[in-house]
Amino acid sequence: MISQALLKKFQGVATPFYYYDTKLLKQTVTAATKGAKKQDIELHYALKANANKNVLKLIENSGFGADCVSGNEVKRALECGFKADRIVFAGVGKSDEDIRYAIKKNIFCFNCESIEEIKVINGIAKAENKIARIALRINPNVNAHTHHYITTGLEENKFGINSWELEEAVNVIYKSKQIKLIGLHFHIGSQITDLTVFKNLCLKVNEILAWFSNRNVYIENINLGGGLGVDYYHPDKTPVPDFENYFSLFRKFLKIETKQKMHLEPGRAIVAQCGSIISKVLFVKKGMQTNFIILDAGMTELLRPALYQSYHQIENLTGAKRKEIYKYDVTGPICESSDCFRKAVELPETKRGDLIAIRTTGAYAESMSLSYNLRDTAKVYFAEDLICNVEKNG
Repeated sequence: MISQALLKKFQGVATPFYYYDTKLLKQTVTAATKGAKKQDIELHYALKANANKNVLKLIENSGFGADCVSGNEVKRALECGFKADRIVFAGVGKSDEDIRYAIKKNIFCFNCESIEEIKVINGIAKAENKIARIALRINPNVNAHTHHYITTGLEENKFGINSWELEEAVNVIYKSKQIKLIGLHFHIGSQITDLTVFKNLCLKVNEILAWFSNRNVYIENINLGGGLGVDYYHPDKTPVPDFENYFSLFRKFLKIETKQKMHLEPGRAIVAQCGSIISKVLFVKKGMQTNFIILDAGMTELLRPALYQSYHQIENLTGAKRKEIYKYDVTGPICESSDCFRKAVELPETKRGDLIAIRTTGAYAESMSLSYNLRDTAKVYFAEDLICNVEKNG
């Protein structure tokens, strides 16, 4: 919740900007680390959710490893203090240069998504005279029941190795002298709010682990990926996800041996609720069917509504006490009809110059920002030093 005292600090600050509630971020990180420690689970923060340097340093200081999906994310993780032996490198399309860099840095492992990738990593590792540790990312064909753009665990998706390829994958690994298989990796999607989905994943993983055990292939690390969703509709009601229930579900349904280590890769669940976009109303237009609010923030600052038709709570901060309520289509200034945050939003009467908050934007807002229309990069402000501590896009 954005207090009146904080609202006063927002006055006079150039908009749009990303605002991060550092206190809430710390509370969320603490809840996650405590819950994981209780269940003996290794956590790797998914950088794709938010790669702001200050955010990353806070998360790393709390004991997280890093989950990266590009070479630059590996570099950013190392720059922000993450230890190489706590970094996993996923991604369906790793470049040779990125693979070579990660091998030289001795990262914990590559999450391999195809048989061809295993062969490429083996060749590069041989040239570098190194042994590359890998985990097989397996497509478990489990439906995450989320938006189809963020579903990753079905056979129709581009991610992972399919179950019918496992025999060939294991044979290739045995023939690859510079490869060491240390784990299995699964990730079925994002913004999952039905925990039954994770139970189904565990049951499927149990079958796959049995497949490897029957072939005397020991798997040391089991990485179940991320995907835990957050409450976009009521950000102040549930600001910190129920990590304890989430972690305990995996312990209950995943059948692993005592020496096997469980890994998870939360991203959105850690950072989403701590972030808001603060924007100013440029114009209010009255139409035949609806009224339009034109903000100075657009899809360049928050792409998710245009890309996924996602919901974000929208609040008029300066007009909150006005009694008259109207419906507005809340849009941005970009020359695209898809540049719309939400339609028919009920808000107090809104006027030019009002400050608007778009909530739950700590994940996939700053990290997906664009320069389309030659837009300036939105600045970043943190709660504890709103005016002084400013940086451009991480």
